[in-house]
Amino acid sequence: MLMSLISVLSWLAVPVAAICVVDDWLLRPRRQIAAAPETARDPPAMAVAYYALPVLVAAGVIRLLAAETLDFSVVLLAIAVVTGLAWLLDAAVLRGRRLAAARAAHKSPAAVSEPGTVDYARSFFPVAVIVLVLRSFLFEPFRIPSDSMMPTLLDGDFIIVNKYAYGLRLPVIDRKIVTIGEPHRGDVVVFRYPPDPSVNYIKRVVGVPGDRVSVHDDMVTINGKPVPTVDRGLYDDGCYEGMHLVQETLDQHSHEMMYCPSTGDIVVEPLPTCNRSLPHGYVCPADNDLAFEEHGSWPEHVIPPGTYLMLGDNRDNSSDGRYWGFVPEANLVGKATRIWFNWDLERSGGPIWKRIGMRIQ
Repeated sequence: MLMSLISVLSWLAVPVAAICVVDDWLLRPRRQIAAAPETARDPPAMAVAYYALPVLVAAGVIRLLAAETLDFSVVLLAIAVVTGLAWLLDAAVLRGRRLAAARAAHKSPAAVSEPGTVDYARSFFPVAVIVLVLRSFLFEPFRIPSDSMMPTLLDGDFIIVNKYAYGLRLPVIDRKIVTIGEPHRGDVVVFRYPPDPSVNYIKRVVGVPGDRVSVHDDMVTINGKPVPTVDRGLYDDGCYEGMHLVQETLDQHSHEMMYCPSTGDIVVEPLPTCNRSLPHGYVCPADNDLAFEEHGSWPEHVIPPGTYLMLGDNRDNSSDGRYWGFVPEANLVGKATRIWFNWDLERSGGPIWKRIGMRIQ
């Protein structure tokens, strides 16, 4: 319900903003000149529009933050271009016309104030440019949209992605201009989903170019050697039941991984202990018939040059390379480093404060 309201308000922001810009640039100066030296009053409808605009813009920002397929680099570039052109147009043309109109009416030029939209443009232009540069070349925020990286990352975690870990790329066109490093086994990486590059995914690097990798019973074998694991018992957060937790070590990376040692899929069903707004949970069935191949197993493949195999830490609830293939180097976005906030609106209880600042293993 809340997101539906935010969506409606965000769409209203476009026509209301257009009306305000036209009034602010062309009609309001005429009212100010006509009323000078008294203070001009906006018509009631315009006064409402000016008061409503910040709320509508805020709704648009929230919708952008919640979007999973939107390229924020394109948005920031568009903001920088639009605000820069608005600032330039006012300085080169409109400001002179306002002052000339005031003099022609024998009024003081001071009676005509600078349009608020121009003030906003002058304020937002450098901010948009700075954020675009920082986001494109240094650090980018990312919201975890699913359970696929549990227990390392939770749905609702907001993380920082190191954009220069694997090289510097030009914004929007994503062309690498400087090579700095490359992914290593165990890195948690944000990348553009190969079947649909408009969507960002986050997984863990399990195979690098040239590796021979297979997955059996959710356990990974690399170049003929099983990845070391240590049993940590059962995982149960109220929404997952019967899942097994292990400590997995990929080269120098040690992290937790959860899986269901069953030949079937994990079962989605209502759990009274689950605190999601839709109280569905995931249950690992007590089925250990070793005569059948465990769901999610993957025969041995050789990782092609220039590509990587990415798997989720929630091994039985992750859409990853076992199902859609390898990730090309050109699709890499950056390395996940830390959690800077947590709040899953689908779960009750508010933010999990202890997750703030956690390093991503």
